[in-house]
Amino acid sequence: MRNIGAETVTVPLPHGDGDGDGDGDVDVDGNGNGDEMDAHFLAPVKSPSRIPAVIVVHDILGLNDDTRRICQRLANGPKPLAVIAPDLYQGLGPKPVCVVKTLRSLKRGSGTPFERLAAVQTWLGSVPFVDPARIAVVGFCMGGGFAVLHAARAKVSVVAPFYGDVPRDLEDLNGICPVVGGYGEKDSVFVSQGHRLVNHLDTLQVEHDLKFYPGVGHSYMNQLSGVAKLGRWTPLRAAYDEAAAEDSWRRVFEFFDQHL
Repeated sequence: MRNIGAETVTVPLPHGDGDGDGDGDVDVDGNGNGDEMDAHFLAPVKSPSRIPAVIVVHDILGLNDDTRRICQRLANGPKPLAVIAPDLYQGLGPKPVCVVKTLRSLKRGSGTPFERLAAVQTWLGSVPFVDPARIAVVGFCMGGGFAVLHAARAKVSVVAPFYGDVPRDLEDLNGICPVVGGYGEKDSVFVSQGHRLVNHLDTLQVEHDLKFYPGVGHSYMNQLSGVAKLGRWTPLRAAYDEAAAEDSWRRVFEFFDQHL
């Protein structure tokens, strides 16, 4: 296992970064000044020349220990990677308000979270040992939806969305890069989104590896804790599944080896 360094970094944000409504409001609760955002960043202590980077977009629960665990898994993968997970909720208000505003942005396809992902990618370009021409985006649940749309708009080499939203309009995915991801067949809320993604990618003739896991629900790669565990009794059937998770990690790393 390679020696990985982890730290919190500060990513500069565009002037007027605000509360997700697209109205330019800044610092709605005093948690930030609207000019910067924290992100969890991992990279090899001794980086072999310029390496690819992965942006991890957290799920609806926010940047938490499970997101950091996922970042560590990526950083410890077969090839050296720099991994960054931004806190998309930072400075946007109390947690319930953050969630509502961020989901509204995802549905609209524009707003602060997308600007913040673009800022993260710009910041990666300033890191001396990162190759800005080799960027991947990985997202889970809510983050999967953001990952798909960001990958269709930015210079991204590969995107790995897991059980996230997919736009209805095929045009929204024009320009998307190769895709690897997964959905649980017991996830009655999002499995149809996965089939929509396959149809879009087939029509666009974009290379993809999307897998649907029988007997598996939502969040099968996330190790949920606290009240989030109650998700297993909802239509999402949200629960960690080791076999599906490990198979997904295998496919992600193989896909990265080809495209990143």
